[in-house]
Amino acid sequence: MAEVLVYVDHVDGAVRKPTLELLTLARRVGEPVAVHLGAGADAAAATLAEYGAVKVLTADAAEFADYLVAPKVDALQAAFEAVSPVAVLVPSSAEGKEIAARLAVRIGSGIITDAVDLEAGDEGPVATQSVFAASYSTKSRVTKGTPVITVKPNSAAPEAAPAAGTVEQLAVSFGEKSTGTKVVSRTPRESTGRPELTEAAIVVSGGRGVNGAENFSIIEALADSLGAAVGASRAAVDAGWYPHTNQVGQTGKSVSPQLYIAAGISGAIQHRAGMQTSKTIVAINKDAEAPIFDLVDYGIVGDLFEVVPQLTDEVKTRKG
Repeated sequence: MAEVLVYVDHVDGAVRKPTLELLTLARRVGEPVAVHLGAGADAAAATLAEYGAVKVLTADAAEFADYLVAPKVDALQAAFEAVSPVAVLVPSSAEGKEIAARLAVRIGSGIITDAVDLEAGDEGPVATQSVFAASYSTKSRVTKGTPVITVKPNSAAPEAAPAAGTVEQLAVSFGEKSTGTKVVSRTPRESTGRPELTEAAIVVSGGRGVNGAENFSIIEALADSLGAAVGASRAAVDAGWYPHTNQVGQTGKSVSPQLYIAAGISGAIQHRAGMQTSKTIVAINKDAEAPIFDLVDYGIVGDLFEVVPQLTDEVKTRKG
């Protein structure tokens, strides 16, 4: 059976959920071969095998951490040449899309970004994308070379399918230009204890209607009661009420959770572009004419300062 390369997103060997989704999708079109770069391969191998990786190609070198994405592209290209896959799947993070784009140029192939589904086709893998702020869905396939496809988080439910997961060392030669940009410092992200925004199954976002940084505590309280991530609209971020790292929208992050709750967000097109593929959308807004209500599965016309605390209390009561 044809093989599919899957780039592994991990933190010191702890495999992140988007990779498990990629392995699940990869099995639809071939046998997944995982590419693990950096430390922690031994810890990751068991998880990768559990979710269907027939092989795990590993390479560990200082270049992966000391320089920007080019060394990782060198390694993924080496894996591509060793395997000759029918497709290469990469998570749709900022780094993942840069790696995918560089790889596609190097191997002379077409690229599809931000896919939300994948299926086998007579002439190669067919990817589904949400386009024009998720107003339409398109099905596309690459017509030149081996498809390089990035897939948005939460596009598929990870499904275990135990496979051999044979670990093999990957020989990598780094190009001269791959060490041209060095990482000189890192600042650890402050942990909130909440899920990563782009990977969360539930996201609670606040907008202009929150009316101040001090009021985001009620958004956080609802999120914490649900085990959710916290998002913010561009208006709230521009006002300095919440960090840009939590911005949802065209100029922020794209999310596709099972449940998205928008509180005090009018529904501008740039915000919709970042959350419209959510499976279930709930809006809370006192303006019954707000554009967000054209999009939602459930809408509550009311003051978020009254509705959100009641909703939080109800969630806590039911969980208790």
